[in-house]
Amino acid sequence: MADLSLDLCGVKLKNPIIAASGTFGFGREYGRFYDLSELGGICCKGLTLCRREGNPPPRIAETPMGILNSVGLQNPGVESFIENDLPWLLTKNVAVIANITGTSVEQYVQMAERLAGTGVHLLEMNISCPNVHEGGVAFGVKPESVYAITKAVKAAAKQPLIVKLTPNVSDITENALAAEEAGANAISMINTLTGIAVDTNKRKMVLANNTGGLSGPAVRPVALRMVWQSAKKVHIPIIGMGGIETGEDAAAFMLCGAKAVMVGTANFTDPFACPRIIRELDAYCDRQNVRSAQELVGTLEENG
Repeated sequence: MADLSLDLCGVKLKNPIIAASGTFGFGREYGRFYDLSELGGICCKGLTLCRREGNPPPRIAETPMGILNSVGLQNPGVESFIENDLPWLLTKNVAVIANITGTSVEQYVQMAERLAGTGVHLLEMNISCPNVHEGGVAFGVKPESVYAITKAVKAAAKQPLIVKLTPNVSDITENALAAEEAGANAISMINTLTGIAVDTNKRKMVLANNTGGLSGPAVRPVALRMVWQSAKKVHIPIIGMGGIETGEDAAAFMLCGAKAVMVGTANFTDPFACPRIIRELDAYCDRQNVRSAQELVGTLEENG
């Protein structure tokens, strides 16, 4: 068996497989299927300062090789999470990552401050949300806004800060560099690609919110390319995600430069996806005569 363990920003993980935010809730449902301590980490459902009911239905649409979602960040709010979910999670012997989001820099800072004194191991900052002070343009679109919000939240955070990057930009490496320069401890990529689904019989949009985020195997080639490009530019760890369904998918992201990976949409079709991927990654390392999975990181051989 290979050594799958790693150090992620000073936090020890048993393996590089992390359940992705928005696809795993707070772990309770999946905890009925297997021991959550098998995982490297759990990235919790995106949190906001106050409770959110999310978007009206329909807010999920199936697409070839993936899904479109427009859930709208439905969540109980950070105070409810700290009181009702975090104590249970902290008994599971797994790294807990709190995903935070907001519509202003001030909200993100408040979230970081509120979580600072808790047992959360890492923060993941979702900057794909609209900045109300900038006319609704997402924080993660421009390098200067990535830099500004990362710097502000990093100053307030006590835990290592992961910045989750949107792929809906012209050059994701510019935003990766901006996050690193502002003090981010790691970056995660990619968030969903914006898309629509059309009901041709009704001649209208399928999703009530019109647009949604595309995830699943369809986005994997794009995600791999963006991880590969960014790994050439930044020196902080990258957590890769986007359509990972197997251990070899996870290995592909690591070869492209990801130190760890997050598994999202696969959890919906196979509740045992994460532990299965851990076993498959271990088997892959054995076939490749790799003693430590971290030996894979950034070793992709290029042509030409």
